Amino acid sequence: MNALSRNPADRVIVVGGGVAGLSTALRLAPRPVTLVTAAPLGSGTATGWAQGGIAAAMGEDDSAALHAADTGAAGAGLTEPDVALRIAAEGPRLIDWLVSLGAPFDRTAEGELALGLEAAHSRRRIVRAGGDATGARVLETLVAAVKAAPWIEVVTAAVTDLLRDEHGAVAGIVGDSDGARFRIPARAVVLATGGLGGLYASTTNPPGATGRGLALAARAGAVLRDMEFVQFHPTAIAAGRDPMPLATEALRGEGARLIDETGAAVMAGIAGGDLAPRDVVARGIFQALQRGRTVYLDTRGALGAAMPMRFPTVAALCASAGIDPAVQLIPVRPAAHYHMGGVKVDAQGASSVPGLYACGEVSSTGLHGANRLASNSLLEGLAYAGFIADGLDAPPPRRILADVPTLRAPSDLPAIRALMETHVGVVREAKGLNEAVEILAPLAQTCDAALVASHIARSALSREESRGAHWRSDHPHQAPACHTETTPTGIAAPALAE
Repeated sequence: MNALSRNPADRVIVVGGGVAGLSTALRLAPRPVTLVTAAPLGSGTATGWAQGGIAAAMGEDDSAALHAADTGAAGAGLTEPDVALRIAAEGPRLIDWLVSLGAPFDRTAEGELALGLEAAHSRRRIVRAGGDATGARVLETLVAAVKAAPWIEVVTAAVTDLLRDEHGAVAGIVGDSDGARFRIPARAVVLATGGLGGLYASTTNPPGATGRGLALAARAGAVLRDMEFVQFHPTAIAAGRDPMPLATEALRGEGARLIDETGAAVMAGIAGGDLAPRDVVARGIFQALQRGRTVYLDTRGALGAAMPMRFPTVAALCASAGIDPAVQLIPVRPAAHYHMGGVKVDAQGASSVPGLYACGEVSSTGLHGANRLASNSLLEGLAYAGFIADGLDAPPPRRILADVPTLRAPSDLPAIRALMETHVGVVREAKGLNEAVEILAPLAQTCDAALVASHIARSALSREESRGAHWRSDHPHQAPACHTETTPTGIAAPALAE
């Protein structure tokens, strides 16, 4: 690693080691970057678990406009059309950039990119690597590039607080490494800390995905938007593991069916059937489970037999659970998978607090709306990495204030996970949400997990309608489309969607 400038007027700190953090650090060249990761590079991140792929309008019958339209349709009225089009237009260039770094995307016999189909996409536009190992292959590619980048230093530590200067701007981080507390000043901090699925008892996310970046932003006073929109992946493998293994949506794109123990189609009579948007499928499975049914993904036959070659990750997960998908059904259920809400950012990824930026799942850009379209997550992180690098204009920090450590109490995470699963899950209603808010409120002052969970529950309680991934059994209809914005003083009046 080459010597880096230690002048805080030069340095940018990026927090997070997934696709958003790594690509942001690379895009910021030649500015000196300190990349802070909670785990060694290449581990502990949801990127490495991403099975689906990267959505990009690469086919001759496709376009950025079609991709953006599909994104908006899935977003249930809250996707911002200009954001969707801007990001969709970046897709082909981002795939080319990853190829230039050595990403081993799957190709046809003619050498063209092999494009897959996933639910709610009108075209084959899913670019994959290693079948269902796209996240792992992309992560390996970006990690190798970061290790070779002379402008990036990597620090393995937990970020516990954000530094502020005398004008209130974010001016660096406070970290903890094996109990040793330290400060790193910087002109800007980019949060790329991923999601919050670990706040739920059933999740496909890594154990550390409890919204720590959202807690940092909230305590710094940043506006959080649409926190109630938690996407539940419909086909987590119900094999008694925590986190739950994932059966990629691409399996249904290739013909897998959802059935119950009698062989009846779970999604019969529902528009889109097995390829309906994720929120619709998750709710269909949840309701079947509530009726006492058992739900399975049926890949028996040719698809199951081909899984070791076409979907090796899922095949290995099934094998570890003692399931042969060529001849046996795969038991599935919904599990917390992705968070559409997050730190509200502008077109350059800047939050409402000067000097603080957000990229990837921790952010709310306007792309996903109320329900993320499959395989748009890696795309968003890659795109906003470039937008942040191009637009970052934070001034050098003024006098940095002495930091006052946030008082934190030990959290009872299992209790919080059970509470969120029961009252703030796939289907919600006022009584359960009020109970969750009351229990979480006193814990939120000193517990980051409870703080983030409280934001979700309060926002869900305030949204008295059903939209996308947020379903209220006591308010099953839609109201005029609006966003919820959460500030340190509470939930702001709903802002009508444009």
